[in-house]
Amino acid sequence: MSGHSKWSSIKHKKAAKDAKRGKLFTKLIKEITVSARLGGGDINGNPRLRTAVLTARENSMPTENIERAIKRGTGELEGVHYEEVNYEGYGPGGVAIMANTLTDNRNRTVAELRRVFEKHGGNIGAAGCVAWMFQKRGLLTVEPGKAEEERLMEIALDAGADDVRDAGGVFEVVTAPNTFEAVKSALTAAGIDLASAEVTMVPQNTVSVTGQDAERAMKLLEELDDHDDVQSVASNIDIAQEEMERLSAA
Repeated sequence: MSGHSKWSSIKHKKAAKDAKRGKLFTKLIKEITVSARLGGGDINGNPRLRTAVLTARENSMPTENIERAIKRGTGELEGVHYEEVNYEGYGPGGVAIMANTLTDNRNRTVAELRRVFEKHGGNIGAAGCVAWMFQKRGLLTVEPGKAEEERLMEIALDAGADDVRDAGGVFEVVTAPNTFEAVKSALTAAGIDLASAEVTMVPQNTVSVTGQDAERAMKLLEELDDHDDVQSVASNIDIAQEEMERLSAA
C-alpha cells in the first residue's frame, strides 16, 4: 500500500492537535473510569485499565487526575455513569466506519452521530452491518524517520507482533490484543518513538476513494473523531497519497 494513506496512518497525525486542545485527556479519563468500573481499580489485574493508565502517563496526565478517574469508576467518588456503545455505518464511496463511544445519554449520542453521518453523505446502519469487516487488533504506528524498517520488524516480531507493514507515510505494527503491551514495551525499550499505540478495530480489506467521495469521507471521519462521546473511529478507507496532500492543502 505504499503511496496510499489508510485511516490508521491519517488519524495519528491528529493526535498532537487533540492533545493540545485537551481532547485526549477527556477521552482518556472516560476510558480509565469505564475500565475501572468494568474490571476493578487494580491496574495489575485489569489489562484494559493498565493500558489506559499507561497511555495517560505517556501523555503527561497528572497522577491525581488518573487516581480520581479510577475512584469514580470503582464508586469511591461520585461521577457520571458512562455506557459503552458501538455505532456502525457507511460513508461516501461505500467506506465502512465504526465509532466506539462512551456516553451518559445513548439517545443523544445516536441522534448526533446520525446527523454527522447524513451531513457528509453517509448513514448509520444496524448493529453488525460492518463489524464483520474488522478484527480487534493491537495497532502501533511509527514514522519512517524514527526507525529503520528492518530493525523495527526484527524487534516487533521477536516481541510477538503478527505483522509490520508500510502503510504509506507510516509503519504499522499489528499485534493480537494480548501481545499488544509486550510489543509496545519492547519497541519503547529499544528507543523507538511511537506515533500512536492502541487496541482498535483493524479492517481486513480497504476501500479506495477519490475526488469528492474522498473529501466528504475525510470530513465525516474527522467530525466523528472530534465528537465528545466518541473514543475512537475505525474505517477501511484508503486514499492515494497525492489525494491526501490535495485535501490537506484545501
